[in-house]
Amino acid sequence: MFNNRNLAIFQVLLVCFCSIGVWQYSLQDDSVTPSDSNIQVVDSNGIIHNFESSPERVAMTNTYAATVMRMLDVNSSVVAGVSGDFYDEIIWPEYADTPIIQQSAHSEIDFEALLDCRPEVYIVFATNGMVDTNAIREKLEPVGIKVLALDFYKYDYLRYEISVIAELFGKQNEADLLFEEFDYIESEVSNRISGLNESHRPQIVMEHHASLTRDPVVLTGTSQWTDIIERAGGNNIFKDLPGHTTHVDMEAILDANPDVIMFDGITFDIGFNSYDIDDQCGTHMSFIETRPGFDSLNAVIDNRMIIMSGEFAGPMMIHGLPTLAKILHPDLFEDLDAESIISDYFVKYHDVEMQGKFVCKSLGS
Repeated sequence: MFNNRNLAIFQVLLVCFCSIGVWQYSLQDDSVTPSDSNIQVVDSNGIIHNFESSPERVAMTNTYAATVMRMLDVNSSVVAGVSGDFYDEIIWPEYADTPIIQQSAHSEIDFEALLDCRPEVYIVFATNGMVDTNAIREKLEPVGIKVLALDFYKYDYLRYEISVIAELFGKQNEADLLFEEFDYIESEVSNRISGLNESHRPQIVMEHHASLTRDPVVLTGTSQWTDIIERAGGNNIFKDLPGHTTHVDMEAILDANPDVIMFDGITFDIGFNSYDIDDQCGTHMSFIETRPGFDSLNAVIDNRMIIMSGEFAGPMMIHGLPTLAKILHPDLFEDLDAESIISDYFVKYHDVEMQGKFVCKSLGS
């Protein structure tokens, strides 16, 4: 009986000792679970991320994410690594000495450089076809780097994605003020085009920059440009085609006979601190005119071709909305200074004067 009692006491003490050990280990565990996290956000891939507090070391590779952080007044000191896309020190002076973790937002990651930065979070595009977000997540999540997937170039998701950054860094008040500004600009445009009937909405073909080197590639209804075009009072002729971008025959454009032909300006030398010195815009428009049969299109006859810089497809898209609306409907926006809205955007959010050529237009645009 004495031995059995001692054995029972020993077993109880052993269980208590092990329980205390497990409890102490759990206190030392750095992992964050939904039950003990103070911040929880869901990115545009539907991935849930939990944080004990706002991250203090962030790596990001595209200027869209950096722009949103500026718009919300997030301290740039949290940025531990960037891509070569931040080369322009006029607009991105604070990142001049920040370690480069990859050459561009679309290039391969320099994993050694990235790990040297010791980021808690890596902000990457969510749905960009040139970025394999899932593969990046599979490589970085196991080493403790959260992969936060956000685009900031889709009109329907822009406010939500801005809200994710606001939640992550405690900038909800700043986000509310920004959204009020969005509301004002959007209502200014929508009120002016509200009386348009369908016949007064120009039919538009929006070509991807891939059209520079091969047969036409158009943007469809799932692209951010369709949202902008429609809110500016136009219609994307090929919005019902499948995919984000798709090849079309020349005959398809000829049959559609668009009123306006637009091109995204990502590969042109336009945008902030870029001036199209070599007249790439004019050369391209002249090239379009030489396509077989294009000289009979309304857009070519009326000289209504437009190339818009990449900024219009990013977080600046709502500030840029009046610019496109005024191009499409000059009579409705004659008294609206659309350029000043963009100028104020750069001063307010980037603390720099607007400089560069942002839109190329043929004579009739």
